[in-house]
Amino acid sequence: MGKDPEHLVKGRILLSARNEILERLKAAPKKEIPVRPFMPPLKEVALGRDELADRFAEMFTAETGIVYRAKNNDHALETLTGIVKREGLKSVMVSTDEVLAPLNLPAWGIKIDVKVMSPGDFKGRDDFKDAVFDGVGAGITGVDFAVAESGTLGLIHDRDQARLISLAPILHIAIVPVERIVPVYESVVASVFEKEPFPSQFVFITGPSMTGDIRGHLFKGMHGPRRVIVILVG
Repeated sequence: MGKDPEHLVKGRILLSARNEILERLKAAPKKEIPVRPFMPPLKEVALGRDELADRFAEMFTAETGIVYRAKNNDHALETLTGIVKREGLKSVMVSTDEVLAPLNLPAWGIKIDVKVMSPGDFKGRDDFKDAVFDGVGAGITGVDFAVAESGTLGLIHDRDQARLISLAPILHIAIVPVERIVPVYESVVASVFEKEPFPSQFVFITGPSMTGDIRGHLFKGMHGPRRVIVILVG
């Protein structure tokens, strides 16, 4: 049975219109596309290190995060001990990134009687997932960047910075060396993606997880930690 002539006519019209659009696109003048938008002259760009730390703390607190200041790593461990005791934490999951490595958190945990675990302690992924979702009271990580203009943490996820540690537990504690605070987002993007290989995962964290999708009411902890605590070191 042959096709309806009306359908054939409509098909030819659609094909003709498609070809016309494609030809017009090919003939359009080529324009230079900038690699990224021009960075606005934000005041954060001119701030010194202490001012950047103050600005980050101000903005992070505005997003309902909590900020502690520590002079050095020893002071950071004392601060972390106080947080753990106040929160009543019995176990924590920690990353093995280069910020946390000098703190030797496994030894710290033994000293204060808190179980410290990391992904390498588990034989399989399922065991790790069960522990990080249901078996610990907090995840502790370092950061790769902190953005002063918005109070945002930046984490590059790799074998030493498992994503679930900052995502799954109800509390995320981040250790932030002040020298890792940068003025604006552009500084982070340029540093992370200036050369290959690019990281497989990179996240920005601005305060606790929050959504307004439930009947228009703000709710924290739907897709991540309900609280985020930062210890600024330096």
